[in-house]
Amino acid sequence: MIPGVFRVRVWAPVGVLTSLAYCLHQRRVALAEPRGSDDRSPVDPSLLELKMVQVVFRHGARSPLKPLPQEEQQVEWKPQLLEVPPQTQFDYTVTNLAGGLKPHSPFDAQYRETTLKGGVFAGQLTQVGMQQMFALGERLRKSYVEDVPFLSPTFHPLEVFIRSSNIYRNLESTRCLLAGLFQRQKEGPIVIHTDEASSEVLYPNYQNCWNLQERTRGRRQAACLQPGISEDLKKVKEEMGIAGSNGVDFLILLDNMAAEQEHGLPSCPTLKRFARMIEQRAVDTALYVLQGEDRESLQMAVGPFLHILESNLLSAVDPATLPGKTRKLYLYAAHDVTLMPLLLALGIFDHKWPPFAGDLTMELHQHQESGAWFVRLYYQGKTRHLPPAVLVAKHS
Repeated sequence: MIPGVFRVRVWAPVGVLTSLAYCLHQRRVALAEPRGSDDRSPVDPSLLELKMVQVVFRHGARSPLKPLPQEEQQVEWKPQLLEVPPQTQFDYTVTNLAGGLKPHSPFDAQYRETTLKGGVFAGQLTQVGMQQMFALGERLRKSYVEDVPFLSPTFHPLEVFIRSSNIYRNLESTRCLLAGLFQRQKEGPIVIHTDEASSEVLYPNYQNCWNLQERTRGRRQAACLQPGISEDLKKVKEEMGIAGSNGVDFLILLDNMAAEQEHGLPSCPTLKRFARMIEQRAVDTALYVLQGEDRESLQMAVGPFLHILESNLLSAVDPATLPGKTRKLYLYAAHDVTLMPLLLALGIFDHKWPPFAGDLTMELHQHQESGAWFVRLYYQGKTRHLPPAVLVAKHS
């Protein structure tokens, strides 16, 4: 064990996160201060019992959402890249949130309108992405089945709740994660819950949230004119010979570059040369659009989803909650545009673009002597320390 790991910023009293959710979602939470929670004293991990785990993850590697403008700069996305590895096969059913029929997916319909060079549709989960998700599932199995006997080694519906955005690459990513986590063994049906696009909260719903639309209207285009971003974008586009392509920004460049790199495809030399700058400027662009320093913008972007995570915590700590009303594991298949504002809201964003199969894990523990509840956060499998600003939110 590394000395100093289990400090107050690692083991945060659950009130910290629920207070933060209140700040973002503007909802009053009735939760007493956990008994024995002292922000200055360390928490003895041997006295903490794991009670619940929530995992928010980005889908695995996929084909680009939009190709580069010049065909000679495009790589070939061949159908062989979509072959399903046998170890990831795992049957599942998709329903709406009430258990009814799966909603229509307007995004998948849009992706099928774009055929990339080589014959693959835009935004499709690839074999590489499936393997990434299977590996994430195996990592979770090691943590919560092998190292700590928290979950059953086979899938049990009463232990796991699964929700995904209603996009095929996310549904398939979830399948692969579950195959790795439970080694394709199950006792009961696997049901993945989804929502209508009009009310989805697993990503910032720019298309259906009027206030979010108004706050971000024109900001993606305006980002390209900001000092630093503007000059760097002009340099890269001139090097690529696409200076006249007004529709190309750092988000599109990063999307193609990251997808090509993950699959070992022969990327454009200019993208390779400016890889670090492209990622950083894509982050700068996204933060400008999101207005990441603005609490109200974060509230609209990720507040409703943070409220769901908060509600799961509150149900688990509430002694009045009936048995069987909570799950040991909650899985949420989301996107990079979900993880970024979520990490910002928690004060742990590292200013790097969330990678394919990236995950944010939230563990809920109870102190066996005092009965106090604590949350521990991991990002990409590594412990993340809540900053003082988040800890102060508990007392605001």
